[in-house]
Amino acid sequence: MQHHVIVTFGRDKEFEFKMAGGASVEDARKWFDHEFTVLGCSVLTPTGKILAVDRILSVAKYAGDTRFREQHTWAEQFAKYTIALLGRELIRVDVEHYRIGY
Repeated sequence: MQHHVIVTFGRDKEFEFKMAGGASVEDARKWFDHEFTVLGCSVLTPTGKILAVDRILSVAKYAGDTRFREQHTWAEQFAKYTIALLGRELIRVDVEHYRIGY
């Protein structure tokens, strides 16, 4: 199955990835946990729990569009692990508005 991930930071800052799945959910969780910590991400939630979508959005936000533009391997890993966690054919990560669409 072909997946399509679009990460957008606003006008003229959009990154597209088309790839097959392949990563395990466990590997995706580990990768996002690691990146969340390394980037110093923080999310305020009323319950104190950080959901998968919060991790995805926070990692994208704290990494910034420069990392997506300049570090292609990292950006492809982000897309691959986003697919593994969410399991959808089309995923739109809208960093500017802090939301994920399918």
